Amino acid sequence: MGFNIDKCRVLHLGRKNQQHTYRLGNSLLISTEAEKDFGVIIDSKMNMGHQFGDAVRKANRTLSCIHRCIMIRSKEVILPLYMTLVRPQLEYCIQFWVLHFRRDVASTERVQRMATRMITDQHGRSYEERLRDPNLFSLHKRRLRGDLVAIYKLDKGDQRALGESLFP
Repeated sequence: MGFNIDKCRVLHLGRKNQQHTYRLGNSLLISTEAEKDFGVIIDSKMNMGHQFGDAVRKANRTLSCIHRCIMIRSKEVILPLYMTLVRPQLEYCIQFWVLHFRRDVASTERVQRMATRMITDQHGRSYEERLRDPNLFSLHKRRLRGDLVAIYKLDKGDQRALGESLFP
């Protein structure tokens, strides 16, 4: 099977990159500033802002669709929908595109705040109280736990060979 030249792109990484032009056969490959691979958007500065913005936009869109379409707002209905449809969009490959800025962390938490606010009996309660009742954690704590689990797996678990090469 050959390469589809229309789908091939060149992403130049690094500040001092000379940005050569590349060819595949007789065709010149198009240079791009950002590219999506395995569902993660990477730009030439290795800034994950595009990925982050895309994930928050998709999560907000899905959450607003749930808000418009679902009339029963009990936690038995809203929480499973949030956990299966919205939260995976915010946590997909999170170890790779980790959030560095407070504003990014705040906007991901804002999505979960809106989801917990949708539940009928949660009005007038603080965010922490709304999380405590259904045994949810903030997305920041979930990311921290996910990082710790990934490091543990690298050291002791399934990816031990990879972990030994990373941490000699």
